[in-house]
Amino acid sequence: MRLVKFLAHAGIASRRQCEELVRNGQVKVNGSIITEMGFKVEPGVDRVEFAGKIVNSEQTMVYLLLNKPPGYICSAYDPQGRPTVLEMVKDIDQRIYPVGRLDFDTSGLIILSNDGDFTNLMIHPRYEIKKSYEAWVQGNVKDEELLLIRTGMLLEDGPTAPAECTVLSREANRSLIEIQIHEGRKRQVKRMCAAIGHPVTSLQRTKIAFLSINGLQEGCYRHLSLSEVAALKECAGLKH
Repeated sequence: MRLVKFLAHAGIASRRQCEELVRNGQVKVNGSIITEMGFKVEPGVDRVEFAGKIVNSEQTMVYLLLNKPPGYICSAYDPQGRPTVLEMVKDIDQRIYPVGRLDFDTSGLIILSNDGDFTNLMIHPRYEIKKSYEAWVQGNVKDEELLLIRTGMLLEDGPTAPAECTVLSREANRSLIEIQIHEGRKRQVKRMCAAIGHPVTSLQRTKIAFLSINGLQEGCYRHLSLSEVAALKECAGLKH
């Protein structure tokens, strides 16, 4: 088994993050630092170490759905000392990590897990896992302004895929809109809204595929059922 896959399967981090750990020389196999991406190990025979501890590939898989408040980062560690989402799941014994990200000031749904293969299905754009957001934006949004979002727009990192977008509420100087995307680029919803002249003032992720925020209080989490995990994998598999 490739070392990166072994680490991800053991719940160290997502596969992409595990690649960085290996590349940066943070992983040892049988006492030697390994930086080769294609390096292979034999589970149960080779001794793999990360952060001074033996990595065990046999563990219980964990899948949590958390309603993240603003003011937390989606990372296992922050060098700036800001609070992380792991502080809200301290009673979980297994080493878990966020599946994807939400901005520091964005609230809403985030999955946490120790399943590297599942994580890849959830965050890779090719699997088109839809995520819904509700955004309060400045100004009164007109329906024709949403056409750019619905048909795709050009951002600094390239064109966006068409997204579903509707106005939920209009007030004197602000609007509440719902946007559904599957790409997951950095700050994508905020950048799309700014591009049509309506900067975001607050943002919440309300759905991941069929999972809804309804009934899950801010700062709380629940375990995903086996049927929900299977259905999420099916959502990714149906595209390919």
